[in-house]
Amino acid sequence: MFKGIFVALITPFKAGKVDYEALAILIEKQIAAGVSGFCLLGTTGEPPALTNEEKAEILSFCKKQINGRAKIIVGVGTNSTEHTLENIKIASAINPDAYLVVTPYYNKPNLSGMIAHFTSVAAAAQKPLVLYHIPSRTGQRLSIDFLAKLLKAVPQIKAIKEADYDIARVVKASALFDTQVTFLGGNDDLWPALMGLNFEGLISAAGNILAPAFVKMQKLFLEGKHQESYEVFKQAYPLIEALFFEVNPTCVKYALSCMGLCGEEVRLPLGPIQEETKQKIKQILANTPKELLI
Repeated sequence: MFKGIFVALITPFKAGKVDYEALAILIEKQIAAGVSGFCLLGTTGEPPALTNEEKAEILSFCKKQINGRAKIIVGVGTNSTEHTLENIKIASAINPDAYLVVTPYYNKPNLSGMIAHFTSVAAAAQKPLVLYHIPSRTGQRLSIDFLAKLLKAVPQIKAIKEADYDIARVVKASALFDTQVTFLGGNDDLWPALMGLNFEGLISAAGNILAPAFVKMQKLFLEGKHQESYEVFKQAYPLIEALFFEVNPTCVKYALSCMGLCGEEVRLPLGPIQEETKQKIKQILANTPKELLI
């Protein structure tokens, strides 16, 4: 079930409220681009800045809009087991296909704590779990031995969203565990390399804008047209890089605003991007082939 491109969907805002009109347009454009699914309320959706009521409303709206045309993964992970279980309770109302669970950030659990956390989450979820490994945000890189013990203890972890930039570690994890779990990319700029490591899908923030490009890259790669796939990546790469000039999803939202698809508004503690960054993104966006954009 975890194959293809999953867009880590933004939460568009307008005058401080969720912009459901823009959200509907974005979902339709992603589906038209051929994505396999959506990751709702992931980091790109700014869940720490949403109330529980807003989370429930967003999930209900997206479920109805998607209407069975794509898979749904819901981000529920926090650095509190209790809060994570609360998020599962909210998300369970839409019966998602899976839950994305980040390793707890800041408090950096030891092995016994991590196993207990994921065991509690698995019991509450009663759904497949996607372990989200992103050391740059959590402050904790899971060693191969740690990961092996965690996967053995919590078989409900069916996939890993891997966002580690330590390529040697990523290679080793994939080689050791890819028959046990599905690997999904979490770094858009590494997508060609990750496909070569047998990653079956990508949960993509840049896909909010570049979904057609990522879908095309994977299609060509799976057809054995590796050079053609890489040529598409090279065309998309300047914009992929630009969308992370400042912290995600600030640049993604600004680029979407340039395309007239939503506003650039984010919620505190995130703020507007610098004017210099805006000018760079605007120029790169203008130079990106239109067929690669939603």
